[in-house]
Amino acid sequence: MKLFNETLSKIEKTNEKAGQEAQKRLDSLTKPPGSLGILEKVAVQLAKIQGKAMPTIGNKVVMTMAGDHGVTEEGVSPFPQEVTLQMVLNFLNNGAAINVLSNHVDAKVVVTDVGITADPIEHPNLNNCKVRRGTRNMAKEPAMTLEETIAAIEVGIKLVNEQIDKGATLVATGEMGIGNTTPSSAILACYSNEDIIKITGRGTGLDNNGLTKKQQVIKRAIEINKPNPDNPLDVLQKVGGLEIAALTGVIIGAAARKTPVVIDGFISTAAALIAYKMNNLCREYMLASHLSQEPGHKAMLDLIGLTPMLYLDLRLGEGTGAVLAFNLVEAAVKIIHEMATFEEAGVSNRK
Repeated sequence: MKLFNETLSKIEKTNEKAGQEAQKRLDSLTKPPGSLGILEKVAVQLAKIQGKAMPTIGNKVVMTMAGDHGVTEEGVSPFPQEVTLQMVLNFLNNGAAINVLSNHVDAKVVVTDVGITADPIEHPNLNNCKVRRGTRNMAKEPAMTLEETIAAIEVGIKLVNEQIDKGATLVATGEMGIGNTTPSSAILACYSNEDIIKITGRGTGLDNNGLTKKQQVIKRAIEINKPNPDNPLDVLQKVGGLEIAALTGVIIGAAARKTPVVIDGFISTAAALIAYKMNNLCREYMLASHLSQEPGHKAMLDLIGLTPMLYLDLRLGEGTGAVLAFNLVEAAVKIIHEMATFEEAGVSNRK
């Protein structure tokens, strides 16, 4: 718990002066003020995070956390639990969408077993950090103990610190875990005034009967466990997941190190919501990559106060949307560095 508490306490406000200087630079470039929209906002946010008007991007990494969920025994996913391990092996063999898209943007994929049900596997590119073999069934009891929740969070903190120490300047969140839209929807339900039916989607493709069952399971999990929304750690422990906890650690760890973190889809945003509730300053270090197909995703982003960069109708996870957004983050940096000012270009500015 010491690492968790120390990390939370290290998160500071970003540098407003650097952001103002970046905005002044952007307003002097050969374009109408604000005409590059979100790209300009990203450039200013990066300046504030890095504390310099001309931010830079070096190494990029996506932290893909894997864990299983006891609640799958309730039939909330059309896929069997063993797919989690099979997909992790696919990540390690460079055969998944996250590998293709990360290679496309020259980003490193860091894969971690934080809670897969299967036996640990040995692979040079896998972090074996298993806290336990999947969560318990949250429809019957708390998903994790407090100790397990903290341990999973600290896995994320340690691993993101390692990557930042190795030169990572831009971090993305990613995940793999069959059934993990169920705990993500349950986390959202603890903070949203919307009906569970409105904020719970089909995940990997449930039919109507499956969706109804999933909604009922989430409602039952909240009734049984009574998670306290004023205590985000309690919410995470009772209706969360090991990979969601680890991603929470990645986010607060990156914020404590003044490193921007690009949030992927619905599950990653559930972790971002928990991190934000733990320390509101985390939001200043978050960039929302995209808006997914999951109906609760927009509600989550709104609760945090994040605007997505992309609208691509994605619903895969793994970190795919986040690494696609890396291109836009780098474009924002290139704009502020490489675009000419009105004075440099000899172009008349507005009167």
